[in-house]
Amino acid sequence: MFETLKAQPADKILALVQAYRDDPRETKIDLGVGVYKDANGLTPVMRAVKTAEHRLWEAQDTKVYTGLAGDPAFADAMIGLILSDAVPRETVAAAATPGGTGAVRQAFELIRMARPEARVFVSDPTWPNHLSILSYLGMEVVPYRYFDEETRGVDFDGMCADLRKARAGDVVLLHGCCHNPTGANPTDAEWDTVIEILRETGALPMIDIAYQGFGDGLDADAAATRKIAAAVPECLIAASCSKNFGIYRERTGLLMAISAEPAARGLNQGTLAFLNRQNFSFPPDHGARVVTMILQDEALRAGWKAELEEVRNTMLGLRRQLADTLRDLSGSDRFGFLAQHRGMFSRLGTTPDKVEELRAKHGIYMVGDSRMNIAGLNSQTVPILARAIVEVGI
Repeated sequence: MFETLKAQPADKILALVQAYRDDPRETKIDLGVGVYKDANGLTPVMRAVKTAEHRLWEAQDTKVYTGLAGDPAFADAMIGLILSDAVPRETVAAAATPGGTGAVRQAFELIRMARPEARVFVSDPTWPNHLSILSYLGMEVVPYRYFDEETRGVDFDGMCADLRKARAGDVVLLHGCCHNPTGANPTDAEWDTVIEILRETGALPMIDIAYQGFGDGLDADAAATRKIAAAVPECLIAASCSKNFGIYRERTGLLMAISAEPAARGLNQGTLAFLNRQNFSFPPDHGARVVTMILQDEALRAGWKAELEEVRNTMLGLRRQLADTLRDLSGSDRFGFLAQHRGMFSRLGTTPDKVEELRAKHGIYMVGDSRMNIAGLNSQTVPILARAIVEVGI
């Protein structure tokens, strides 16, 4: 049987990780993998997470299954964090998932179950796993213009023109904040226009929010998601705790399905539980319980928010340092977009040949489309990267 299997394409980011490990140069810089790193190149466990885990270890007296949708307290805590009071709680069905990726997969499964002919409008570019999962599920993808290679900002006119081609029954996949892979995000006014288009077309918004707190702050980063959820009759939200709680390996995520009428919540909740049962039965609980403890405890929540602000401000400082250094070295303001982008990533907007030249000559590793992880830098490596960018002529 197995001889009929075909080799699958290698994951480009994982291949990049291995190439970086095999590189003997001491000056090499890893800007590929999407994890936060401190000034020492480490991804530490957050202090609030350590405290919550210790309390959990002391108090937990069973490892029995939770419900198919996970612990309801986790859903309540995350819905409060992301949506606040944007929509009535009784309109929101939710299920815990193995990470944000699990939430995205379950959302696509739900869409395919509800409307098999749905087209999914996806930003060009987007997180590669969006396209990979959609392709695997056999769902139709319609790209919409998003990144302007000249300005390194959002091609908003192109985005709107393409989104207006959606129709009722289609899905528009949006990044709630800190767009991956570009780092470029719509303005508040532009989000309002997107909402108008969604209302005009009747398309269902699906929001992937994986970096809340990494851009402009917890509430600011959730603002677009809240406005969209409040303005349309139905909405899907896939959320991840990997980045903002630093619990990557605990695989902690949540899928939310919002309807205009509370009466629809029961059907949606049952469907989410059914999908969990078909894919993995009961979701992981350790990370979800730690997140719940942090969000429900006033002191832990305050400590977590303070540490998350440290992380966010560190990345903003690195962005400003890189933009300023490049301006000084190049004599041009053309890299100012780096200070305007938000989140872990920015896309330089150069060719794969230039990216390969950065790797070969300077030991700088980034994805071939020129997406780089800003959090992979520190104050000492920023000048190294800036000199390399100027030297290869980006």
